[in-house]
Amino acid sequence: MALIRTSRDLRVDFFRGVALWWIFTDHIDGDVLGDLSLRNFTLCDATEVFVLLAGYAAGIAYGRVLDRQGWLSSGADVVRRAWTLYIAHIFLFVVFTAQVAYSAQTFDRADYLDEIHLDVLGDDPYHAMLQALILHFQPAYLNILPLYVVLLVMFAMVLPLLRRPVLLGGLSLLVYAAVRVTEFNLPSWTGGGWFFNPFAWQVLFMFGAILSYATIPAEGRVVRLVSRVFDVAAGMVLVLGALVIQSWSHPEMTAHLPRHLVRLFAAVDKTGLHPYRLISILALAWAVRRLVPDTARWLRGRIAAPFVITGQHSLPVFCSGIFLAFLGRLAMEQDDGWLMQVAVNGLGALALVAVGALAAWYRAKGGERSQNNDGGRPASLPVTTRPDIA
Repeated sequence: MALIRTSRDLRVDFFRGVALWWIFTDHIDGDVLGDLSLRNFTLCDATEVFVLLAGYAAGIAYGRVLDRQGWLSSGADVVRRAWTLYIAHIFLFVVFTAQVAYSAQTFDRADYLDEIHLDVLGDDPYHAMLQALILHFQPAYLNILPLYVVLLVMFAMVLPLLRRPVLLGGLSLLVYAAVRVTEFNLPSWTGGGWFFNPFAWQVLFMFGAILSYATIPAEGRVVRLVSRVFDVAAGMVLVLGALVIQSWSHPEMTAHLPRHLVRLFAAVDKTGLHPYRLISILALAWAVRRLVPDTARWLRGRIAAPFVITGQHSLPVFCSGIFLAFLGRLAMEQDDGWLMQVAVNGLGALALVAVGALAAWYRAKGGERSQNNDGGRPASLPVTTRPDIA
């Protein structure tokens, strides 16, 4: 596709596009393709992929601005992006709430409201809208963008520490450990806390930023030795995770495992980003980095193109995917046969790629307008440095 920006690290865009597809299928009950998503093979899922890649993209984009223009300018860019995500979240909240409420009334399915946690909207609508605006009210499926908003605000405050990766990584791990012990979380209007605790998930975002910004050491004997150790460790983590997932799917396997081991893995929570989930996504990232070079030709081929273009415009694709996934669920509830499976997944894929292509066209159109206004001169910062975090 001519609309794809090939000057970027296409691995980030490709796997973010794959994560968007997983999010779409995982939100459709009865979708057979949901059995192929990451959550069925490892102790992490598309959310971890998204957060890690969001941090990776932020480290590249805002790190460059930091080096060229300083903390004030780069921090302002991060806050502006956080504001964009906030506006997108509020828009998605309104559209998705209307979609679910209309479906519940039309099909006489009040359980939709209970499941999505929108029943409180009918009990106290004015208070609910206020709580939604301050991000304390997060219905199901609408808790990812608020997480990114808070992560970006945190990132803006510690942006200069990208130049001191050991310090930033240490502080991030310290906060993560403290949150795991104290279970500190932001408050939620419906009780408990945020589904994705930002004080825990920040460690994954920061690690992604550190990895993309920090200087890569020169190759040598020591680096090769460490690489081999990490290769073995990553492989062991991924194999163990696959075995644990399979034991959950087959209770007869669990019966033969030690009880303390079963209890240990049963406590793997997502809200606080359990250490096993953190280790799993880092192991997966290491494996991908070793197995998929950034020069891989297939990343620029036709098969990868739909995932790359959606990954490069993840915010509009993500928002559209939430809306389309609920439509797909409604269709699957009427008929989950193979024809409906093909129709839902096929039309859903085409719609997501169309949204990504439309966003790419508008960006290209805006870039041409900017160059025309500047007398044909390129902008001071290339558009490839702007992250699409969603």
